[in-house]
Amino acid sequence: MKLLWSTPLPGVLVTILAYAICLRIQRRARGHAFANPVAWAIALLVVLLAVTKLPYATYFASARLLHFLLGPATVALAVPLARELPRLRRLLWPIVAGLLAGNLSAACSAIFLAKVLGASRSVTLSLAPKSVTTPIAMGISEKIGGLPSLTAVLVITTGVIGAVLGPWFLDCLGIDDPTFRGTAMGVSAHGLGTASIYQESSEAGAFSGLAMGLSGLITALMLPGLVKFFGL
Repeated sequence: MKLLWSTPLPGVLVTILAYAICLRIQRRARGHAFANPVAWAIALLVVLLAVTKLPYATYFASARLLHFLLGPATVALAVPLARELPRLRRLLWPIVAGLLAGNLSAACSAIFLAKVLGASRSVTLSLAPKSVTTPIAMGISEKIGGLPSLTAVLVITTGVIGAVLGPWFLDCLGIDDPTFRGTAMGVSAHGLGTASIYQESSEAGAFSGLAMGLSGLITALMLPGLVKFFGL
């Protein structure tokens, strides 16, 4: 068994199979927000690892190929975005304003809530970059004095919640423009939100990918100043 899991085949196969099952369930549920295939695939894999008592490190080593493909997949979002350049130019300043407001409110609300609930300094600093994609969030957390491992858990939790509830919440607000739906999901739910909204349209996915990348840059520049402002 150890020899088998030392190859990419079982990790990649199990991950794809879990997603395919959950995607089928979502289609049966007629695309209901709470049937998000990414979130349920994660839950299914967690159950599988718990039942089989397979160490996460062993599973991750076998599924590393999929982790590597996240980079090219993110870069590939530039292709549909390039088709939307005229629209991006027209909406540049509203999108920039939305990105600044979204990232500022995400960081400030996280810090404020943590302080109100009496969280320690390290937990508060780990929570602050929760709305940024995992690699960037972990780097920011380490630089400002947080715990990168805790930040990773919080980022994934934020992404799952955003991927599940984000489209439903945008529907409730009557926001149907793919540009703004994608931007909102990229700011609030990073990679998982992008994967979720890309199922609606490539245009929404492209703007979500753009928002996700720029949010990392904005948060990295903004957060050290906010930490000083809040006296952490």
